[in-house]
Amino acid sequence: MTNPHNWQKSSFSGGGDGNACVELTTSPAAVHLRESDTPTTHLTTTAVPLAHLLRGIKTGTLITPPA
Repeated sequence: MTNPHNWQKSSFSGGGDGNACVELTTSPAAVHLRESDTPTTHLTTTAVPLAHLLRGIKTGTLITPPA
């Protein structure tokens, strides 16, 4: 798979060239996320749902659906 994206590492990855981090890139209509140790698998979303997810993680207000 050819990947034209310019992936950027999370600032929390500790820098360096390690493979233990989250990477992000954007396109005009989407935000793409991947784990650096599995670069061929990535999640694609848009800015608004991603912002809601990050806010829920940060505030601890994510609602887990019943099992």
